[in-house]
Amino acid sequence: MRGRLTALAGILLVAFSAREAVSAVSPLLGQIGADLHLNAVATGTLGMLPTASFAVMGFLALPLLRRIRLEHLLLVALLLTTLGQLGRAVGWDVLAFLGFTCIAMLGIGLINVVAPPLLMTYFPDRFGGLAALHVTLLGVSTAVAAQFANPLSTLYGWRFSIGIWAVLSALAAVPWLILLTTRRIVACTPANDQQSPPANSVRPWRSSIGWGTALVFAGCSSNTFAALTWLPAVLVDRGLSEETAGSMLALYSILALPVALMVPMVVVGMSRPLPVAVLFVVAFAIGYGGIIFAPPASAAVWVVIAGLGQGSYSFAFTMINKRTRTQSGSGRLSAFAQGTGYALASVGPFLFALLHSPGDGWLASFGMLGAWLVVLLAGAVMVNKPRMLEDHSPIPGLAPGELLPFQGPTAASRRTEAGVDARDFRPPDPKMPGL
Repeated sequence: MRGRLTALAGILLVAFSAREAVSAVSPLLGQIGADLHLNAVATGTLGMLPTASFAVMGFLALPLLRRIRLEHLLLVALLLTTLGQLGRAVGWDVLAFLGFTCIAMLGIGLINVVAPPLLMTYFPDRFGGLAALHVTLLGVSTAVAAQFANPLSTLYGWRFSIGIWAVLSALAAVPWLILLTTRRIVACTPANDQQSPPANSVRPWRSSIGWGTALVFAGCSSNTFAALTWLPAVLVDRGLSEETAGSMLALYSILALPVALMVPMVVVGMSRPLPVAVLFVVAFAIGYGGIIFAPPASAAVWVVIAGLGQGSYSFAFTMINKRTRTQSGSGRLSAFAQGTGYALASVGPFLFALLHSPGDGWLASFGMLGAWLVVLLAGAVMVNKPRMLEDHSPIPGLAPGELLPFQGPTAASRRTEAGVDARDFRPPDPKMPGL
């Protein structure tokens, strides 16, 4: 019981520390650019680093997940995130700043991949609620850094403003160090995991589920990270002050909270959740239209509407475990979908900058984001049909079309010595209490 509570604290702290490194820089681009002499290419590269780094780590995670414990991978991710944030805060030139930013983003990318199987390992009986809470805290962390970026910079300078968030990443490692050093690894795993196919037989790249989930990640990530990077610049260009534009970015980020709380629970209860994805696409499109064409005084209204579209990220995150039934399936789908999705999405923030010319407005840039919304919708259609990834992977011994039996998750937990993979557990005693 105590081990599961420690794991819960660790998961929540990781979520709360996983987005400050992304949103802390955007409101300060003017100051950072003036000090480090960022040109258009460097600024565009900075915008694409999150999604590009997430893609790299998504692909690397496939072999890593087979060889290294989830908890150890998470500690490596937190170390990268902490060092990257500290390093770029003292970055002496453009290359150093971009290099350390890349290190921080690689850490966050590894967190993105490890989080779904960690939730599946420790809390399969409470995945819907905890997935909602996890994504909610991601939104909180994004909003907090954006809101306090300018005030902290005014008081202590931009280097302190972007570096202070490394403290949260370091604190997030504490519960996992406690679990590993006290050898109290507690997991709650599906009873049917014994009947799951071998890890190397689950091949997301051969399934429409894998490609559909990847396209959902590509569509929502290109839109979300373009906004996180460029929304303040767009609003300043339309006449708002830098401080107000930073607050608008915080407002945009915080709107991930209400949808993140509702989306996983709604999606888990729907056999065909396509209408949920359609609502998010429409919200993005309406919000962008208002930001471009409506009077600047009404910017908050359109930022709110566009911000609700961020629920598509929660949708993508939830679909990973909705369309898998085992930890190995969840881990491999998470790695493939995020690696491929973020690789495709990385061009979004970069092209957003290149398509804009001073004095010409942002219509071409937002038109490009509209094309990514079509990609998001196509992916949602591909994952809409109720089926499981494991059932469509080549499994020796099964006749064509034969499905694995599904017994559902148990609410029990089992304590084991550190070093034993959760997939090796026998079915736990159903009389033992859950969280």
